[in-house]
Amino acid sequence: MDDALILSAQNERVLTLTLNRPKALNALNTQLMRELIVHLEMADKDPEISVIIITGNERAFAAGADIKEMQSFSFGDVVCDDFAANYVDVSRIRKPIIAAVNGFALGGGLELVMMCDMIIGSDTSKYGQPEVNLGVMPGIGGSQRLPRLVGRAKAMDMCLTGQMIDANEALSAGLISRIFPSAELLAKTTEIAAEMAQKSLPALMYIKEAIHRSEEISLQEGLLFERRLFHMCFGLEDRMEGMTAFLEKKSPLFKNK
Repeated sequence: MDDALILSAQNERVLTLTLNRPKALNALNTQLMRELIVHLEMADKDPEISVIIITGNERAFAAGADIKEMQSFSFGDVVCDDFAANYVDVSRIRKPIIAAVNGFALGGGLELVMMCDMIIGSDTSKYGQPEVNLGVMPGIGGSQRLPRLVGRAKAMDMCLTGQMIDANEALSAGLISRIFPSAELLAKTTEIAAEMAQKSLPALMYIKEAIHRSEEISLQEGLLFERRLFHMCFGLEDRMEGMTAFLEKKSPLFKNK
């Protein structure tokens, strides 16, 4: 439906979720985030889906949180409702999520992008945490995830000044992994997702879990955690299929078991 806040399209094992508030530059309001999380949780449980793409339109992935919605909130409102706490549910999805970013990814939009596992940008994409210009600070992970991705110096610069960076700077800073021309972004991202979706889903989920865990624990604990997940792979039919196919010089046919 054209008036749906999230547009959903599935192509084989890849699900694409498109933020659909074009007149508001896809500003994130409470209803949009609720619908997005419902779609993500359904996809996470769907055995026919392996990889999820979240995208916007050519003008904006999401230009921020919805200021019109927030402007009238009081301190009591945001504290009692624990405003924006549900955003963290995006990061609890076990399947890989790719953000395909065209145009602006600012404020809450960039924070949503950073909850994804891979970030692919168009050559026209721009990234920023401009909350300081509104008399507030990032509140959905900007002050926490951004330093982990781009380093303390760049994160301080972006958050304290509200400065935007372009796709090339985002790539060199380690915020995004690839750049494609704007007109090709979604098609190229879908190709990458489709290639990933041909791999063993349990292996993809283990890899995602291990890398995210590495951001929260020591190296020694991380190495042990990784090794245990690696050992668990030997209980998969897909592990035997993959190694056998390699030795027989043919493509594996994974069953996600």
